[in-house]
Amino acid sequence: MTHYPGHEVDAGRIGVCIVFAGMLGSVACGIVLDKTHRFKETTLAVYIFTMIGMWIYTFTLSVGHIAVVYVTSSLLGFFMTGYLPVGFEFAAELTYPEPEGTSTGLLNAAAQVFGITFTMLYSELLNTNGDIVANVTMAVMLLVGSIVTAVIRSDLRRQAAQNPNP
Repeated sequence: MTHYPGHEVDAGRIGVCIVFAGMLGSVACGIVLDKTHRFKETTLAVYIFTMIGMWIYTFTLSVGHIAVVYVTSSLLGFFMTGYLPVGFEFAAELTYPEPEGTSTGLLNAAAQVFGITFTMLYSELLNTNGDIVANVTMAVMLLVGSIVTAVIRSDLRRQAAQNPNP
């Protein structure tokens, strides 16, 4: 609302675009993962694209064209939500022989805790320092997450158990 006063309806429509783009991203990223079986690489790529989307969104928010916000938000939603199935599958690979429901449940719980924490942090930063600082902070957190994902050893236990002859 700071950059586009009077565009309250657009804020809701942008949210819908994020959701629809995210649905497409979930399906597309799942298909890529199913075709390639490159769990770590796909997870890392989607994470990095999410981070890039956040940087693009941050520095194009104030360009003065609401259409740009629709496009960049949709791009961000595509990869951000597309990360979910890929991340869950990678976690199932890494935690095998533990049941997939256990790793998925723990990831969901952790995501909720981080979501609450980051929402509170974002709100505080937004109210005290503005949207650029708040968005850059979230983009830096995505960078940290990308680095953590990059250093995780790709131990595909489930694949090895299901395909004993490489």
